[in-house]
Amino acid sequence: MSREAVREYLASALWAMPTCAVVLAIIAGAGLSAVQLDASSPFAVLLFQGTSDDARNLLIGIASTMVTVIAVVLGLTVVALQLASTQFSPRLLRNFLRDIPNQVTLSAFVATFAYSTAGLYTVGIAAGQRTLDYPRLAVSGALLLLFVSMVMLVFFAHHLSHSIQVDQVMKSVERATLKVIEHSFVPGDPGIRMPNPPPGATALLVPRSGYVQAFHVETFVRALARLGLTARIVPMIGRHVIAGTPLAWVWDGTGGGERPLAPDGGTQLRQALTQSVRIGFERTLEQDVAFGVRQLADVASKALSPAINDPYTANQAVDHLGPILAALSLRQHGPQAVEDAKGTVRLHVPARDFAYFVDLALGQVRRYGANEPRVVRALLRVCGDLVWFGEAEHRAVVRQYVEILLSDVARLVAQPADREPLLAEGAAVLKAFDVADGMQPKD
Repeated sequence: MSREAVREYLASALWAMPTCAVVLAIIAGAGLSAVQLDASSPFAVLLFQGTSDDARNLLIGIASTMVTVIAVVLGLTVVALQLASTQFSPRLLRNFLRDIPNQVTLSAFVATFAYSTAGLYTVGIAAGQRTLDYPRLAVSGALLLLFVSMVMLVFFAHHLSHSIQVDQVMKSVERATLKVIEHSFVPGDPGIRMPNPPPGATALLVPRSGYVQAFHVETFVRALARLGLTARIVPMIGRHVIAGTPLAWVWDGTGGGERPLAPDGGTQLRQALTQSVRIGFERTLEQDVAFGVRQLADVASKALSPAINDPYTANQAVDHLGPILAALSLRQHGPQAVEDAKGTVRLHVPARDFAYFVDLALGQVRRYGANEPRVVRALLRVCGDLVWFGEAEHRAVVRQYVEILLSDVARLVAQPADREPLLAEGAAVLKAFDVADGMQPKD
């Protein structure tokens, strides 16, 4: 859990990769300074041919140029972050900070600056005195980094202009969310009912306020098995918790009635729970599928606000939500009952159901855009596609959503010329649900 927390933090830390690049640049400069090439060497053509003063002036010029370029790059990055926050959603800022091309570009610039500045300590100076001898290969390395930085600057301008396009933003969120569903989604069992803590159950409290970012409950389950206890976790992934509220309830799992928790056992469980549940100051997309859905729903909702009034962007967001809902409809949702090594259920973990995801993805769009025919058609199109995914209970959730949408259309769309075609399209979607429900799977 600790390693994953560090890795998750470093992935969105804009300083981490540039810091490593500075260290590597200084090490490379020290290594090249120790390399001496004879004039007869075939690599002698790579050596800088100017005097020591020429080399110092070159390094000073490169360093000053890089300071200006870094300032420009940081300014453009701030503008992109501000645009993403105001135009799309403030929850998208984390995606820009985690963008690898941005981190690589900034790393190249600061590495060039550090390399050139560090070289001023040795080029043309020896024991505090001016000298004509200097590491020519190291100066050639500064020239190489300068050309690399110029290429990276052009690439950065290209990448930044594309990364703030709404299509690229939403496609990145869709791709990241589908990756979470594919690799981190834990199937649940809709038949499981979360048990209520019995009288005498012990509450393990939240150590600090924040968002629940990830569950890795193996350590906690082993501790419960050693003590013969049963537990249930209270919050779901992505929920905000307050320090001092119950994070989990623990009780006697042997069926022997109430049994007080020993002090040493309570300490073990608290330590195991801290290692199994990660709480941070922000939501992450590591296991939180709802966070990715929320980002796209925010884009659609903001596009439908009177201040922006951009229904087509809302339609695009709905289109990108379609594959996510399709992937979710193919999976079982509900709580998880985690067993120990002997097959005894030791822990119950809450989880969201499919109806929650449908409402999260399309509910606000329906409430804000039910009076706009283009938005309604986009919603009906996605729901019509979901007819052919998932099982009957998932289709029932989508069908109910379509019925509510058509009710809103009948109530909010005043013009019959706009309303009747929408109701006809909705009726066709409902008929498709009837056809899908009547189809028998082939053996």
